[in-house]
Amino acid sequence: MESFLFQATLYLGIAVIAVPIAVRFKLGSVLGYLLAGIAIGPLLGIVGPETASLQHFAEFGVVMMLFLIGLELEPRVLWEMRGKLLGLGGLQLVLTTSVITGAGIQFGLPWSQALAVGLILTLSSTALVLQTLNEKKLMQTPGGRASFSVLLAQDIAVIPMLAFLPLLALSSFQNAPAVEETSHEAHMGLYNSINSWFVSLPPIGTTLVTIAAIVLIMVMGIYLTRPLFKLIHSTRLPEMYTALSLWIVVAIAIIMMLVGLSPALGAFLVGMVLANSEFRHQLESDIAPFKGLLLGLFFITVGAGMNFGVLFSAPITVLGLVLGLIVVKFTILFAIGWLYNLRGRDHWLFALGLAQAGEFGFVLMSLALQHSILSVELGQQILLVIALSMLLSPLLFVLYERISARIVDEAGETKPSDEIDEQNPIIIAGIGRFGQVLTRMVQSAGFHTTVLDNDMATVEVMRKFGFKGFFGDPTRPEILNAAGLATARVLVVALDEPQAALRLVSYARSQRPDLHIIARARDRGQVYRLYAAGANDIVREVFDSSLRAGRYVLENVGLSEYEAAEAERMFYQHDRLAVQELATLFDPNIPVEQNEAYIEKSKELAKDLEAALFSVSNAAKEKTDQPAETPASAKVDIPE
Repeated sequence: MESFLFQATLYLGIAVIAVPIAVRFKLGSVLGYLLAGIAIGPLLGIVGPETASLQHFAEFGVVMMLFLIGLELEPRVLWEMRGKLLGLGGLQLVLTTSVITGAGIQFGLPWSQALAVGLILTLSSTALVLQTLNEKKLMQTPGGRASFSVLLAQDIAVIPMLAFLPLLALSSFQNAPAVEETSHEAHMGLYNSINSWFVSLPPIGTTLVTIAAIVLIMVMGIYLTRPLFKLIHSTRLPEMYTALSLWIVVAIAIIMMLVGLSPALGAFLVGMVLANSEFRHQLESDIAPFKGLLLGLFFITVGAGMNFGVLFSAPITVLGLVLGLIVVKFTILFAIGWLYNLRGRDHWLFALGLAQAGEFGFVLMSLALQHSILSVELGQQILLVIALSMLLSPLLFVLYERISARIVDEAGETKPSDEIDEQNPIIIAGIGRFGQVLTRMVQSAGFHTTVLDNDMATVEVMRKFGFKGFFGDPTRPEILNAAGLATARVLVVALDEPQAALRLVSYARSQRPDLHIIARARDRGQVYRLYAAGANDIVREVFDSSLRAGRYVLENVGLSEYEAAEAERMFYQHDRLAVQELATLFDPNIPVEQNEAYIEKSKELAKDLEAALFSVSNAAKEKTDQPAETPASAKVDIPE
């Protein structure tokens, strides 16, 4: 017991250090956990006898992860995506598994081992790829959406893989039940009795009981969870929600284990059943922390159990397998992408982004070793191949960016820009949520605008609703000049990317010193940069809505509508003046928290604001215990 606690303490401690460092360098949390395990295992040699039992405990995180995946997969959404799931995802799974299996047979592996290796290596890293796509804002591109479809198909395919792999076993663990029975006999007598009864059944009985167990799990998910959650809700005890959520997952796992099926399969099925439940978000919030912690421990134990002696004894073989895997997966993905009309940057993103192995490979490898499907030596090699390919994943995205930049330099945009056939006094660059509202308001007042955006899908959607827009990058001088920069009266910069907005403002000001430029800013730092670049009016995207919400708060704690509006006006005027004064002290090369002059001026301005607002709040001091003059129910705010 003491050794187990020592191992758990050590693993958690190294994770707290290694994972933030890995995330800081954009390697992702999965690689952080693996590196932490490698540090305390192969590097420092701190591996105790309780490591195996801790890994079995941590594997429960996989069950929780598949339960959460099931919660996210509403049957309706899956049906709508069936084309891409079966097409893109299905082709990738079948072709990659077939090629790797064939290669394994050529290298002398038995067909069952070759197939197991093919299933393990066909999967890509969902955690790494999705994280990178989100960070680089590539998720909504055609290549990003195609990558997501393949990853989703792979995550779903893990379920039948978990059920199928044990059928490939070369030999079963005949000693495992005896060990389990001896060590836990006092606590698991009922479990062992049921399990022994199930094993003694004839084949037809085993099949019927298995089907009955799956039906029982589905019925529990449909009819039992709602009454239980309503009962727990009546107790008003938050910890009971967590207890019930954990009980659901643990109970499913036990039932599936009793009939010899993967607990992850049962968790996934119940998750899908509960996907449309009103308690779905409660379940997610309760399970997610346990899933993350246990899954992290699982990856640490995988890293700690890696044998780098295999790499050092045969570096050419291992590195050759890694590069071979990446080349094979890239080639297959490139061909599939071509069949599905992916071109240019999206094509390269799809093929390079999914060319690594994935974290589910560790899960399947653990199962394969437990059932003696693969030898320990081969398993160690495959584990190294998975880990090293994941470590190379950031380099694959760097290669994509180099190729993407070359495509743009040589051929411009992957899709030609529209020919701009009109020039208006108002140019609006960017037609996202901010730009859409602004465009509708200006056009409804009778003014004509020239709208530019480099997202073709957004432009096409706006056209369907009757708003004319042109596809093209507003930061390119030729696009901006064709839109009428020389004669325009107002330029609105509503781009999502801060650096692109800054470049556009700088160029427009250099060409037209008399042009009135209105720019959208994400925060104060961007306000100062846009101000220095030459923008006349700068609008923080959430500032006005925050002021309006603050006014509603004041109206409902005692101030009249006039007093609350006056406080809002005073705050607005003071903030505008404060931003102008602080802009002269802002230095983009010095972090704000280290700029002493900026901090002192901010404190001084805050005291001035407090004094200005005091007169308003003091006038309503006697009303703080009275209801507001206008009840909240009487006001209706029309959303944007």
